[in-house]
Amino acid sequence: MLTFTLNAFVAVLVITDPLGNTPIFASLLNHYSPPERHAIIRRACLAAVAILILFTLTGGIIFKIFGITIGAFRIAGGLILFGIALHMLSAQKSRVRITPGEQVEAQTKDDVAIVPLAIPLISGPGAIATVMTLQTQAKSALETGILILAILTAGVISYLTYRYASTYLMKIGETGINIMTRLLGLILAVMAIQFVINGIRDSFPEIFR
Repeated sequence: MLTFTLNAFVAVLVITDPLGNTPIFASLLNHYSPPERHAIIRRACLAAVAILILFTLTGGIIFKIFGITIGAFRIAGGLILFGIALHMLSAQKSRVRITPGEQVEAQTKDDVAIVPLAIPLISGPGAIATVMTLQTQAKSALETGILILAILTAGVISYLTYRYASTYLMKIGETGINIMTRLLGLILAVMAIQFVINGIRDSFPEIFR
């Protein structure tokens, strides 16, 4: 259980990447007043948490509807995360999270809390794949609860990070953010490979039956 707990908290926090997403948040919200920014950030984080919890609880149903095996999903989720990790290692923003077109379009929206901030920036395909993959590894309701707690914790950390972004951006600068992003990318790459290994191992019975 300790291993699952560590994996859940680290994976969810790394994939939501509040530190790396901060420059995008700052650019999209710079023309709002401080109270408006805080309200948008709060709604975005709440929506992202709700989305991730929803997919955590309904992942099994989705697998059954589409006939997806756990092994196949772990492999697919691992590959998606590895692609994101490669972008993080080069301090680039992955297009799996948000495309340049979406970022430009968001500049003209009246409310950007749900799209593109909550989804796909915070709870994009990578984050959804992560929580669903982790749920396949949960062996009890307690571990599912731990995963939900990890999502809530990541939501709180994301809110606090974006809420006080201007303060720490001035202190650590772009170079500091890039260094942290690369370190987190390395951790995510290792976890992604482990997801793929677990998926291949789980798929062996399906392959050779």
